[in-house]
Amino acid sequence: MSTDTLLRVEKGNAAPEELAAITAILLARAATTPTPVPATRSQAGWRRLERTPGFRAPHSWQG
Repeated sequence: MSTDTLLRVEKGNAAPEELAAITAILLARAATTPTPVPATRSQAGWRRLERTPGFRAPHSWQG
């Protein structure tokens, strides 16, 4: 088995045009620059319920 090819067909017979098309798609996708990820918050936006007290008064500010 030679390893000098870029792609290998595992099952079936691919025409050279089909291999060229999939190669072009993969290379175009690899050449795109990823979109920047927005800055994340340093603190979670949710509460961990196991760390909150079991009872909270109805007039509590944490409400």
